[in-house]
Amino acid sequence: MSVVRDLILKADDDLRYPSSGELNSIVEFLGQGSLRLSVVRILSDNEKKIVDESARQLFSLRPEYVAPGGNAYGQKQRAQCLRDYSWYLRLVTYGVLAGSTEMIEQIGLIGAREMYNSLGVPMPGMVDAMRAMREASLVLLSDDQQRLAGPYFDFLIQGMQTST
Repeated sequence: MSVVRDLILKADDDLRYPSSGELNSIVEFLGQGSLRLSVVRILSDNEKKIVDESARQLFSLRPEYVAPGGNAYGQKQRAQCLRDYSWYLRLVTYGVLAGSTEMIEQIGLIGAREMYNSLGVPMPGMVDAMRAMREASLVLLSDDQQRLAGPYFDFLIQGMQTST
């Protein structure tokens, strides 16, 4: 769930104290606290802008999704797509905040993969959507913020590619 929690649980499972290296990783994680918070704040404050830009990019790349018969054709279907984009953006912010990809994997990849497959949602389109969301998000961040947030988007994209 978080770097600190995971480290403590691992040490406890091994019936030992955390090692010097593990303690240093906690110091590094805590030292990035303000940077993590700034990333989360920027992404959450710009959610609508990010989601709208992601949708614009995706539907320019794959216009068949918004054409009659497409998965995002019509007001209701398009709204559901945009809702999912917001949901994934929120999961990325949870990952950034916790310093862990566990929630992205457990909530955003494992369960959603089954749901999307059962609904006939094309996973290559979701991969493209997440790439667009990554691009729309990172452009709002400084270089340091991009280096911190980018791997969480990459983890999400890679996980979706695996399920295609």
